[in-house]
Amino acid sequence: MTDAIPAAIATSRPPAMRATVDDLAQFDALIDTRSPAEFAEDHIPGAINLPVLDNDQRAQVGTLYAQLSPFAARKLGAALVARNIAAHLESSLADHPKHWKPLIYCWRGGQRSGAMTLVLNQIGWGARQLEGGYKAFRRRVVADLAELPQRLQFRVLHGPTGSGKTALLEALQAAGAQVLNLEGLARHRGSVLGGTAAALQDEGGEPAPGSDNQPGQKSFETQIWNALRNFDASRPVYVESESRRIGRLSIPAGLFETLVDAPCLRIAAPLPARVAHLLERYADIYGNPEALDRRMDYFLPLHGRATVAQWRQWITGRDWAALAGAMCSTHYDPAYRRGGDALYRRAAEAQVLQMDTLDRDAIIRAAQTIMQSSGTGNA
Repeated sequence: MTDAIPAAIATSRPPAMRATVDDLAQFDALIDTRSPAEFAEDHIPGAINLPVLDNDQRAQVGTLYAQLSPFAARKLGAALVARNIAAHLESSLADHPKHWKPLIYCWRGGQRSGAMTLVLNQIGWGARQLEGGYKAFRRRVVADLAELPQRLQFRVLHGPTGSGKTALLEALQAAGAQVLNLEGLARHRGSVLGGTAAALQDEGGEPAPGSDNQPGQKSFETQIWNALRNFDASRPVYVESESRRIGRLSIPAGLFETLVDAPCLRIAAPLPARVAHLLERYADIYGNPEALDRRMDYFLPLHGRATVAQWRQWITGRDWAALAGAMCSTHYDPAYRRGGDALYRRAAEAQVLQMDTLDRDAIIRAAQTIMQSSGTGNA
């Protein structure tokens, strides 16, 4: 409805003023003319948001369209769009040279992006409108996520909670390996206490009230798409073993099915090394005992009042090593045996990387060993 608003400004655009998703790389800038709320939900990577209607204006015009008439809505919309484009020209767009060539899009390639495209072309810039808008881009993302993973050589880092998978993934990336960090993109560490102290989430995917800082599902998928399309298919891509969900987000089905069939590298480390690593990686969680104590309610139906009462005593006494060790033995390791090994079809034949310690130097050495064995590191 809102893309049919500023008709007084956006007359029909000739084909020469249009481009497709295949043409994204040909432009100097990507401009998303949708409202800030639409932009925040998801947008093309690298785009900037120059809305021609802000959140309130979009709602105002939409209400007028439904309750009074399309004509009245278009009049108001045209006036608002004209003012907003003028404001962008006097601020964000003021310093671009004559040869600047932006690609402009809205929800479906309608009149919001058409209005700005027309004005910028009249000025003399080589502006083009994305045919089909964000909806066309979203269709491409969905289609590519079903097909792109099959082209790539994934290597899955396998191991129970605290075995250093994420740290090793980061070390591999620092050493020049291709890495898909799904937990980083999801802003969640994948376990029951996987969110930050301000954003914890349970394994069932239901966010703790007021604590969720993960991106939306569409934004998560766009970030994955952007990573996959830039990988070199002739080199391995390292990824951490995950369940189907990371917090409340779902790994795209095509990617997940490719990962569960990929070769695995199992990290084996003794429990004391894992506990030390967990205390380092989850320092923000263990530094907030009141919040951690509240999260213990999640474990009551799983492990009973007596077990959870003991864990709460360790929280009160700040005995983090005892707590982390018990949670590994009682909760994380059994869950890993039920889920991780069962999900990944080649886990039983995984190459084993034995590590006595998970400190920073050991992780770096392990990353170098992995890259050398794969032929991608320095001999």
